[in-house]
Amino acid sequence: MNRPAISRRTTRTLVRLTFGNAASLLYLGAVVAAAVLVAVDTLFVAHEDASFAGVWLFLLAAPTVFVFLLGSSAAGAESFGPAWFVYLALTVSVLAQSLALGWFVRLVRGGARRDRTVRPRSA
Repeated sequence: MNRPAISRRTTRTLVRLTFGNAASLLYLGAVVAAAVLVAVDTLFVAHEDASFAGVWLFLLAAPTVFVFLLGSSAAGAESFGPAWFVYLALTVSVLAQSLALGWFVRLVRGGARRDRTVRPRSA
């Protein structure tokens, strides 16, 4: 029987860890708020010089976003690569850190919920 590379259960667990706890949701909310700030600043505010609003996104996605960007520079892309790669690196970094936060919350709370079930002791 052919099993898919990632089962439904694994996918469900990854989604639950990434989006299913308060710490991850607060982090993702902060990232969305920063992205809205950057979009509003870029589209509706006139500046004589460049704005530093985009720095907040990179600070929220640090340190993993810098690993992706340095990797692209090492692979030969000039100065952080094309814009699509920067957006992709930001997205993957934020999702990876949200997953790490969810995993940490799960670790602190004592593991998976199925491990908390009461099991009879042997005599």
